Order: sequence, then structure tokens, then C-alpha cells
Amino acid sequence: MPVVQHLCILGSTGSIGVSTLDVVARHPERFKIHALTAHSRIETLADQAARHAARVVVVPDDAARRRFLAAWPAGRARPEIRVGAQALADTAADPAVTAVMAAIVGAAGLPGALAAARAGKRVLLANKEALVAAGGLFMQAVRDNGAELLPIDSEHNAIFQCLPQSADRSKAPARPAAGVRRLLLTASGGPFRRTALDQLEHVTPDQACAHPNWRMGRKISVDSATMLNKGLEVIEAHWLFAMPLDRIQVVIHPQSVVHSMVEYLDGSILAQLGQPDMRTPIAYGLGYPDRLDSGVGLLELTRLGHLDFETPDLQRFPCLGLSLDALRQGQGACIALNAANEVAVAGFLQGKIRYTQIPDIIAHCLDESARRDAIPPASLDEVLALDARARRTASGYCRLA
Repeated sequence: MPVVQHLCILGSTGSIGVSTLDVVARHPERFKIHALTAHSRIETLADQAARHAARVVVVPDDAARRRFLAAWPAGRARPEIRVGAQALADTAADPAVTAVMAAIVGAAGLPGALAAARAGKRVLLANKEALVAAGGLFMQAVRDNGAELLPIDSEHNAIFQCLPQSADRSKAPARPAAGVRRLLLTASGGPFRRTALDQLEHVTPDQACAHPNWRMGRKISVDSATMLNKGLEVIEAHWLFAMPLDRIQVVIHPQSVVHSMVEYLDGSILAQLGQPDMRTPIAYGLGYPDRLDSGVGLLELTRLGHLDFETPDLQRFPCLGLSLDALRQGQGACIALNAANEVAVAGFLQGKIRYTQIPDIIAHCLDESARRDAIPPASLDEVLALDARARRTASGYCRLA
């Protein structure tokens, strides 16, 4: 019998958290929910905690705590309620927790993911920004503390599955896997892959969030439309697999069936295929090295007809080019890239800036970073300070745009 894992899900009310709970519910003999956390969907958190018998919940403030109590079913024994950012990090490192799903979106997810790594947990990483903003620190924490790191992004999970099988694959490699020539990251191209370039400045937030294949939150949907999301994934792949930028290629694949590929020195390419459903990589991470039923249906290859692949157009997707520039520039630039994008996307979703101004704001912040951030940050506090400064710069530029 496998050992029961006690899970902490950071960001349980988001799409990754909901899908994780769906997979967990299919395997009650293998998983118990120790802790759930949420930032704004507190009533949903209360429902999840009741249905999955969570022992602990973490909310951001006292107002959220009151909302949780008001939403809790009468007569039910309630979980321990912890409050605040430090409580979230402490819960990720809780000795009672064996595995942490790090699914909080944005830089806000970094402290909890880092705390889990430093506590030597199995870290199921669905938060790109932990590696984009603090790749060196995070990977060192994994190595120093014997943590297991399992990527949950569909692309990185696909690469992980296609790499050579070894006992230490989840132990933060310091060099590329033997025999690997390139990593091929696939991208759908989003909703504007065929839109006339002169029409892009007129697109609306609803149009940008209408992803053709995946159901995701609004921020990540915009990132997919701009392909900034894929740029973050290149940076993430660089850290996860110790792979230099010149050996990582982005390929547009509109069907989102091939989730990514690994090319070997002998010319072989291994690909991982599946439905565009996040429960597949989540189930792989939860069960590793075993494979679990994820609830995902069959992939009928005979119905697909064809699989298409294209080279991304950096004129159409300037955010992808800016991401590659940031990785070449260094860790400070990657922090600025992510922070500026979060501010710019929020401004776009709020109707304050146009879609085509998102890359302008990112480019401005990267220029600022190039003048000031040559030395990589040596601590989480330094990462957060650089992040805050980039957000101020981006916010000021948004007001002027």
C-alpha cells in the first residue's frame, strides 16, 4: 500500500486547486487534505474545507476570517483558521504536511513555495513566478533541503515525463540530462494567432481571455494571448532542467495536444500527448512515480486529422521576445519582466491601457532594470524589493500611457 500523503494546497480555489481536489477525491486511500488556502474566494474555501475535511485553512486577514466563519456549515467541527502571509508560509512548511501544491498565481506565491522547498517537502510547482523571480534561490533551496520538485505546468510536466528515467529526476539537476539536445515547448498561439496586426490594439479583455483550448483565469489567459506566458515557461524550463536558452525552442501548436517534447542527440524526439486538461499533469505529480486515474477522457487520435506546428512571430508576440531578453539579461530582469507584466495585465483588464501597451510597459521596466540590477538578488527580501520597485515603475508608466 502506498504511503498516505497529507496535502497543503496553496491557492485551492483557483483552477489548479479545484482540479487538484478533483483528482484527490478519486483516491481517498492515497491522499488527505491537511490545509487549504485562499485569498478572495472565502465562501468557496469554506465549502472545499467542509467537503474535504481540511484540518487547517489560511486566509489573508481578519475580515476573511469572519467571512469564513459566516460561511461554515452549522454544527460541523471547523478547521483551524490561520491568518496572514506568514501563516501561509508556516503552513506550507508544517511538519504534518508531506506534499505542497504551489498554485498561487503571481509573485504572491513565491514565499509559500520557497518555504515548502526549505522544509524539504514534495513541491508540486504550478507557480511559474517562483522560478522566474527567484530561480537560483529556489533551486538551491530544493537541493540543500532534499526537497522533491515536480513541475505541474503542462509543458514542463510533459518534458519531465520525456526526460531519461532516473531515481533523482525530481532533485533539481545542476546540469542538463545526458543525451538531451533540445527542449521543445509547445504553445497554442492563443486567440490572436491569425488576427491582423493592426487590429490588436482594439482587442477587448473578453476577447483576450477567450482561449481556444484551455479554461483558465483571466490573468493567465491574457498571458497566453500575448505569449508572455510562454516566455515565463522558457525561463522556468531553464531553471527546472538546467538547460541553456539556446537549447530551448518555442513551437506554436494550435491543437494543444502535444504538450511539449524532448529532442535527443541521436535525432529522436519524445513527445507527451494528451487532452488539454490540467488534471493529467496534476495526477502525475501527485502519484509520482506511480500513474493515477485523473478522470481525463480518452484522446482519440483518429479524430484529430492533423497536428500543426509553426514558428512564433515575434512581431505578433513581442512579449515572448522580451522574456528571452530578460533571461539573457539576468535574474533582476526576470523579476522586472514578471512584475511589469502583472501590473500591465491588471491595467488592461481594468480598461486602463490597450492590449498593445502591455509589451511597451514591460520593455520600459526592462530598460530600467538593465541600468540597476546587474547583481542577482541573494535573498527572498532582495527579490521582493526588486519586485516592488518594478511594480512602482510599471504603475507609473501605466498612468502615463
